[in-house]
Amino acid sequence: MNVVLAGVAAGSAAGFLRRYEAIRDRLPGDPQPRARAAASLERHGLPQRSAEAWKYTDLRRLWEGRFGEADASFDASALLRRVLDRAGLAFDGEEALPRLVFVDGTLSAGLSRLPQGCDCSGFGGIDVDAPVAHPMMALNAMLARDGAVIRVPAGLDACGLLLVTLGTGTVGAHLHHRVVLEEGARLSLLEVASGEGDYLNEGVFAFEVGRGAHVSHVRLQQDAPGALSFSTVRAHLAERSAYDGFNLALGAALARHEVHATLAGPNAIVHVNGAQLLADSQVADLTSVIAHDAPGCNSRQTVKNVLTGRARGVFQGRIVVARVAQKTDGYQMNQALLLSEQAEIDTKPELEIYADDVKCSHGATAGALDEEQLFYMRSRGVPLVEARAILVRAFLDDALALVEDETARAVLDRAVAAWWEGRSA
Repeated sequence: MNVVLAGVAAGSAAGFLRRYEAIRDRLPGDPQPRARAAASLERHGLPQRSAEAWKYTDLRRLWEGRFGEADASFDASALLRRVLDRAGLAFDGEEALPRLVFVDGTLSAGLSRLPQGCDCSGFGGIDVDAPVAHPMMALNAMLARDGAVIRVPAGLDACGLLLVTLGTGTVGAHLHHRVVLEEGARLSLLEVASGEGDYLNEGVFAFEVGRGAHVSHVRLQQDAPGALSFSTVRAHLAERSAYDGFNLALGAALARHEVHATLAGPNAIVHVNGAQLLADSQVADLTSVIAHDAPGCNSRQTVKNVLTGRARGVFQGRIVVARVAQKTDGYQMNQALLLSEQAEIDTKPELEIYADDVKCSHGATAGALDEEQLFYMRSRGVPLVEARAILVRAFLDDALALVEDETARAVLDRAVAAWWEGRSA
């Protein structure tokens, strides 16, 4: 494909298109999905704020970024130790979780510890049906060079698996993961994203959750302060299956976590919960589109934001209920705690309902710490910093309590405590 940059739209993706031209002959798998993705980006470019789904998230830092290649000589073992230690997770020994570690967009076999029972194979290329009309999925389909294919056999409880994504320098990393749970299978996946530098961490997860299967996907986004972080999840759920997702966003200058879930079988369940704790001039966006395409399905979203400095949080949650999806139960709630006058929350919950026998609701609140509660605690000898910490933690508790996996919840608890200590030091 000859890249012809035309207008602002194509110009926004120009650097990525040039990179694709330079490496396309070395990319694995079928070249056709990548060519379609490149054609889509050439035609439409990356989103601008005039696009409704991106009106609150300015991607100029992504357009203007200059992301290079990985340093093959970099030893990531010390960085991984620091990341795991900060999360309270063991690096080695019997207590260490099975893990897959990706460094600058490539699997590190030496740092990984493959799990027993489930099949973890290497990246084989982009699926031919990849939805390249979505701009970030198109970017991923065009440039992804690695990722994991995880398959959990029918009836197997795969317990815990840790997936770590490390970024360094100014590397642009694109990972494409596929997770398949066969009938009745279970998997608890803990994802940790971190690094050092002004890198780009961009990834796609495609989940296929079979009949009666259950997957827990807990994500800790703790990328470096100068990094850009984009994560897109596609989840397809069969009858009586469940996808239970939670995203805790703490790091990166600009981050977006986007979930597209399709409840395709009766009585399926999806949870898209999260918390965004932001300071300085950080921007983090949690966007979801949940399609109820079968009867008797249940979806839940609880998203909390704690914002200070000039930080900005975004929540966009859309529930679409098809005519056939009677007995749908859908719920969305977004709440923000603004700790400074310059902090901002943009929230847009949406319901699009074509069935007539449903129970759907949404809500949003924003406010500051309760001055009466602060006064009450201080009048009883609680120092101001400690009183504020207690109230912030109480605000977050009901969201974090939604994480059922004890190991994952302990990691999130530790990360939240460290974030607040850094703000109140």
